[in-house]
Amino acid sequence: MLFADREDAGCQLAQLLMPWREEAPLVLGLPRGGVSVAYEVARALGAPLDVWVVRKIGAPHFPELGIGAVAEGGVVYLDRHNVEQVGVSQEDVQEMVRHKSAEVAERVKLLRGDRSLPKLAGRNIILVDDGIATGGTVRAAVQALRAAHAGKIVLAVPVAASQSLAELEPLVEEVVCLKSTPHLYAIGAWYENFQQVPDHEVIRLLEMAAHQGFGPLPSSFQVDPLEPKNLTISLKRAEVKGTLISPPSPQGLVLFAHGSGSSRFSPRNRHVASVLHRYGLATLLFDLLTGREEEIDAQTGALRFDIDLLASRLVQVTDWVTDFAQIGTLPLGYFGASTGAAAALVAAARRPKVIRAVVSRGGRPDLAGDSLASVRACTLLLVGGEDHEVLRLNKQAYGHMTAPRKLVVIPRATHLFEEPGTLDAVARLAGEWFCDHLRRSKEMMSITDSANRRASPVHPTIGAP
Repeated sequence: MLFADREDAGCQLAQLLMPWREEAPLVLGLPRGGVSVAYEVARALGAPLDVWVVRKIGAPHFPELGIGAVAEGGVVYLDRHNVEQVGVSQEDVQEMVRHKSAEVAERVKLLRGDRSLPKLAGRNIILVDDGIATGGTVRAAVQALRAAHAGKIVLAVPVAASQSLAELEPLVEEVVCLKSTPHLYAIGAWYENFQQVPDHEVIRLLEMAAHQGFGPLPSSFQVDPLEPKNLTISLKRAEVKGTLISPPSPQGLVLFAHGSGSSRFSPRNRHVASVLHRYGLATLLFDLLTGREEEIDAQTGALRFDIDLLASRLVQVTDWVTDFAQIGTLPLGYFGASTGAAAALVAAARRPKVIRAVVSRGGRPDLAGDSLASVRACTLLLVGGEDHEVLRLNKQAYGHMTAPRKLVVIPRATHLFEEPGTLDAVARLAGEWFCDHLRRSKEMMSITDSANRRASPVHPTIGAP
């Protein structure tokens, strides 16, 4: 199941919540994305809508990994296991709790304004979010509602990690979830459009619900999904399929190199790409193998380790991109996964003046061999802390490289980054890396271009007065 956006998810969720319409519930959305889903639920049920502010406490250096949460009413939830795993001291935890408590107070004032919170005691509540990964924020929200003596609590979400959902079920009267999965990867992977919801949209939704009744969202506040452009790329001895997505005025273009049998439809890489779009980056996801080659690889597993073949295809697509009118002038980067990361490094070594940055997710850079020393692109190696053998191989490859590089270990992550929050950490770190190195490259290209224009002689136009 894939939701078009939060509004679509809210409409689908509302259908399962119709039996609660006669219970006169209060719908509470967790900001910010949960409010967009909750708005559709409240509109369908004819119920009042409000916001319930909760702030996740993220691990130092990896804020996507929740170690707890603070909710309205001063309720604090801490995941002792995660706190111990990341090695946070008690003093640091207390400081983060104080900081998050202040943030909760500020956001309550920002989002709710002068409106007072509706009466909660004895009131039936439908608590809505756009998805559940670890469940820490939801747990804190439920505990705060219990402390306020709320009546029955229904937890309603479009998608959730099944383990987290099982842990939350005993805390509420009912759970309504459209998709529960042990392989969540990241919440955004289940949405075609998962752009960040700005504060002004949350405020507008709440004001519309409170003062104007329920109607369609004003067009000025609609978030238009980025239109994908499906491509057929003709290479020397093959034809491959690709999907190009570009935000307005992109700062760079990232080509994805899949590995280990993945295709351009990989939910993990599609999620990373959607996050890169928020960083102002265009993405091109394409299949390194043809359809027939994928069938052969599925049976033998051999072609995914043919690094020379994969790198050659990537180089050809890179050359094709530089001739593509709409994106040919953008600074280029590679995002490689598994054996695709090795292909990305080999291709970067073959196109040192073209490729400015490389990010490897759970990659096998060791398979790039002698090409490692020839890579000139700034390279970020992202490896799961529990992916021990691949981590060892990345450390070896790191030692053979001479380009500017960084190795980052994602705590608690295994090879596929299936653990809640770990893929989001990958996406954020990749976005920051590409923004830093591709944007800087674009600025240098602009400076060079301007200097060349100033140095060029000006030729008078024939016939000019």
